[in-house]
Amino acid sequence: MSTLAVEFSGEKVKVMWDKRLTEIFCDIFIKEILKGNRLGTHFTKDGWLKIMTNFEKETSKAFSQRQLKNRWDALKKEWKAWKKLKGKDTSLGWNLIKRTVDASDDWWESRLKVVLEAQKFRTSGVDLEFEGKLDQMFMGIVATGDKAWAPFSGTLRSDFFEDVNNEIP
Repeated sequence: MSTLAVEFSGEKVKVMWDKRLTEIFCDIFIKEILKGNRLGTHFTKDGWLKIMTNFEKETSKAFSQRQLKNRWDALKKEWKAWKKLKGKDTSLGWNLIKRTVDASDDWWESRLKVVLEAQKFRTSGVDLEFEGKLDQMFMGIVATGDKAWAPFSGTLRSDFFEDVNNEIP
């Protein structure tokens, strides 16, 4: 379970990010994204103000922009690890009891060698409804696959533009 430090009268107090609080968080961020208050990868000043105001209104908890941004970054990191773990494998099942990917031990061992940070998903995954919310928040702004490229990463794959052009309707 994720925690967040909140300051009260100069003292830091740990706050538990339970499922309800996280869902409210996601819903508020998605609402601001849909309103156009995220330009590219960053929220506007007005977007952040509305996020903080609405979060406090709905939860009775006043968090700073930095604290909410830390939660955003933590969720983004988890979402990215989850997407990398699953990859393009369409033959995976779902374990309703563990609420995670139902796959052989061999599959887990090979995938966890590639995605070290996904170990926690072996015992507890991301439920499908929550994954949909995270997709709305991070899809298109976070590189997760083999088409990711940054100027410092070296040469651009020769088939990159071919792949991109094939994805345009």
